Amino acid sequence: MSLYRSVCCLALIFLASVSCATARGSPGALPDIRPGQRPAIDTEEAGLWMMMDRVEERLRTSGRVVTDANLNLYVRDIVCRLAAEHCSDIRVYIVRTPHFNASMAPNGTMQVWTGLILRAENEAQLAYVLGHELGHYLRRHTLQLWRDIRAKGNFLAFFQLATAAAGFGYIGPIAELIALGSIYQFSRDSEREADDLGFELMAKAGYDPREASSIWEALIKEQKAAKDPERIIFFSTHPSTEERVETLKQLGERAGADGVNRIIGRERFLAAVLPLRADLLRDELRQRDFARTQVVLDRVFESGVGLGVLHFCQGELFRLRGGEGDERKAIASYQKALEFDDAPVETYRALGFLFVRVGNKAQARNSLERYLAIRPDADDRDMIKAHLQEMQ
Repeated sequence: MSLYRSVCCLALIFLASVSCATARGSPGALPDIRPGQRPAIDTEEAGLWMMMDRVEERLRTSGRVVTDANLNLYVRDIVCRLAAEHCSDIRVYIVRTPHFNASMAPNGTMQVWTGLILRAENEAQLAYVLGHELGHYLRRHTLQLWRDIRAKGNFLAFFQLATAAAGFGYIGPIAELIALGSIYQFSRDSEREADDLGFELMAKAGYDPREASSIWEALIKEQKAAKDPERIIFFSTHPSTEERVETLKQLGERAGADGVNRIIGRERFLAAVLPLRADLLRDELRQRDFARTQVVLDRVFESGVGLGVLHFCQGELFRLRGGEGDERKAIASYQKALEFDDAPVETYRALGFLFVRVGNKAQARNSLERYLAIRPDADDRDMIKAHLQEMQ
């Protein structure tokens, strides 16, 4: 994305903490949505909202929505900090999907994918992405897109892509989402507006805008490592240039030059996310894009907490990848995991079976027996006992 035309305006926002309207030069620009506003029933916007209402109902009953109460309260608190008087108009759904994305439908439905939560390092980084999506909602960019496509006589295409885009995470295979994502793109002016307003919301809520560029840099690194970069869905709908990162860095540094103590929220973020991180990493490993997942793991390791889980997942990556020397690396990672109290009990089982494969029966027996001692009611108890019998 080219350098923002409103850099000077944003600098004033961050340094002086005053309100400033973003550039509104995009074709078909609309007034911002008002708190509590719902379109009149006889308008085209009402038709769009009703379509999104149906999609929201499908999402609610999809079985992919994370129900963890603490995480939901935590993410909603961030959204309400950013959205202020619009808080009551927004329904937040955390969707269990191992991809980096968040989206905002015009009827107030916000999706936050678990792949985004896994990749964020702190609350400020998560707030930046959510603020950007709120910017699209407040500026009513989806209605602008709707009108633009209708003007081109392709209503059916919009209906199909809007339904699927709003249902990211549970409708259709990933290849279909990528194809739809390549169509569901806001204009560059809309992206600038969403970024500008997202930064403004972030600063007003007290978050440190210097964190905004970090999550983009990590995602670009992940994209470069991926075996199929097109599977980064967020980059199907958002510009991904290094120039954008540089712009975010410049804006963040200017914002931080005022000496105000702003919120990063690392501890609060980790407290909400750590209980689910093992499951989210397992979802990531199931994609079997090992170079990309290694980038994610390296980033999560930087948190310095939950190391038993992280070393276990590192061992799982080596085991699943199965390259030359990976068995040895997996064993070392599992053994490292067991040095920490939070190592999953499955570490013993994985280690036992690897010892079987390398011919170390004594350590295999020790690991598998330890697994059964900790989990005597394990579903795979009979299978494990059969393996132990064979090793006698």
